[in-house]
Amino acid sequence: MTATFLTDSIKRFEYYKELGDKTLDLLTTDDVNYSPHPATCNSIATIVVHLYGNMLSRWTDFLTTDGEKDWRRRNEEFLGTTYTKNDVMSFWNEGWKICLDTLKKLEASDLEKTIYIRQEPLTVYDAILRQLAHYPYHIGQMVYLGKMITQQRWINLSIPTTK
Repeated sequence: MTATFLTDSIKRFEYYKELGDKTLDLLTTDDVNYSPHPATCNSIATIVVHLYGNMLSRWTDFLTTDGEKDWRRRNEEFLGTTYTKNDVMSFWNEGWKICLDTLKKLEASDLEKTIYIRQEPLTVYDAILRQLAHYPYHIGQMVYLGKMITQQRWINLSIPTTK
């Protein structure tokens, strides 16, 4: 069962990455930097930068160091900096690479090990579940903003609705 959990988790992460990939494919540099209300809503670029920071911090030395690294500057991820689409894509792909590469190296026996995130002890199993809740939350925000921005250019990412 534990080996299946790892395989299934990787499949889920890859699915949510694909939703983000498809959303980003439809957007321009202006689109990824758009915020409907900059004081209260993050742009897609800001969301990607946050996910990138989280992924680098969580998955670097995953089994041996606290998942909230000293070098991470989480608050700076939300400054609303303007990025090129190429920058956004680079952050997106680099973050996912470390996440998926780390997951693919784990073994079933690792799932019961204890790791730390912000000094909170978690089993590896629970830490994976935590990220499986966090990343889709933000990817849903990206999809919603993508639909809002592209309107008629939007292409359904999953099962089309029937009319």
